Amino acid sequence: MASAPLYQQLASRYRQAISSGTLSPGDRMPSVRTLMGLHDVSLSTALQACRELEAAGLLEARPRSGYFVCSPARPILHPLAEPEPGLPDPAQFVGMHERISSIMARWQRHEVRVNFGGAFCAPSLYPNEALRAATTRALRRHPELYGSIVDADGHTPFRVAMARHAMRARIRVAPEEIVVTYGCTEGLHLALRAVAAPGDVIAVESPTYYGLLQTLESLGMRALEIPCSPQTGISLEALELATRTYDNIKAVAVVPNLQNPLGSIMPNANKARLVDWCQARGIALIEDDCFSDTVDDEVPLSAAKAWDTTGNVIYCASLNKALAPGLRLGWMAAGRWQARVEMLKIGLTRPNEMLTQIAVADFMGTGGYERHLRRMRAQLRVQREWVAATVARTFPPGTRLTLPRGGMHLWIEMPAGVSSEALFDLALQAGIRVLPGAMFSNSGRFDHYLRINCGTPRAPEIERALETLAGLVHRLAR
Repeated sequence: MASAPLYQQLASRYRQAISSGTLSPGDRMPSVRTLMGLHDVSLSTALQACRELEAAGLLEARPRSGYFVCSPARPILHPLAEPEPGLPDPAQFVGMHERISSIMARWQRHEVRVNFGGAFCAPSLYPNEALRAATTRALRRHPELYGSIVDADGHTPFRVAMARHAMRARIRVAPEEIVVTYGCTEGLHLALRAVAAPGDVIAVESPTYYGLLQTLESLGMRALEIPCSPQTGISLEALELATRTYDNIKAVAVVPNLQNPLGSIMPNANKARLVDWCQARGIALIEDDCFSDTVDDEVPLSAAKAWDTTGNVIYCASLNKALAPGLRLGWMAAGRWQARVEMLKIGLTRPNEMLTQIAVADFMGTGGYERHLRRMRAQLRVQREWVAATVARTFPPGTRLTLPRGGMHLWIEMPAGVSSEALFDLALQAGIRVLPGAMFSNSGRFDHYLRINCGTPRAPEIERALETLAGLVHRLAR
């Protein structure tokens, strides 16, 4: 390019920035005046460069706002199919799209009769009575609990119970290594703060839980989306390709077991490879394990942390999904970042209150948790299979889904051209809430996907709501 006109050299520089992901769709280009100062070029040269990029379909001009990067015209990876061997889809830098906030604001303005949008069960599937009894016992045994200061390290019997429970996932962790958190979200927040700083790059699955994208955005970190398969989880080949392009990836954040929203379970061999791969490159692995207790199998799922021999995996878990969403109780084991996570926890939110920890430790000590899980798993399996069969029967041709081996939601691909966000708005008008696929990625690749909750037992109102959704999809497909 040295012999090309100056404006073409400048355009080439920004073309490369767009193709590599340094500038993402929706990003604002530097203003013409900024380009003049940055590159020591004339007004004419700066304008010509922008117009060349606009003509190539890479930029769009917005009145009184300047130039913005366009969404690239590129093939859509089919998340319900395995990635083609040897040809992993390129990773993408993304930031939290304003569309996510807009969707959340819209669902708060409508009265909802049937909520297919959450990742939780109906209250009847949780052991409410047993937990109330455990809470009553806790207050009776500790009558001065509310007037006492909390234990800075957490309730010791609760930490013992979590360390014992972790053995099911083949994790070896001492009770004193357990950091009690307000759900898994705080654990992820602490883990990210411990290993990275604003501006750093975090590799995430694509699609991924929208809350993780929000957390990264709030911390000023950049999400690098890596394709994820509904059969095997995150693509290790695409992850390797990403590190050849970007040398500043600080962490990989994954849900190896019953990934949200795909429901995929990474094979153990892949978990071991991922742990070794991150360790060899000095990249932290952050594991989110909220759903594994809901797996259909009697044999528990192994966590990726089970293969960690150096403390390079930060394991974050929660009791919100499987035991009690109203408790917001979670825990984490931070490996070699333990001291930093403990300091961040004290500095950010201070210790958790004690009552819920005492009650849960009591409940788990009676064997009640295992009995509850057996009942919940059986019910969830029936509900997932019924919802999947209903979708297959009532949604239009071209609809696809993968039936997961656990969890409380389905990830559905609707016929091409059906906008999940348009369906979201129409469903809200009918008093039904769903989660559009657009929330689970900012790349625009999942707009015709939908996540539906299966946590509520079959009932006439649920049947009618599913039939209404099917009718709306047919309408949009036409």
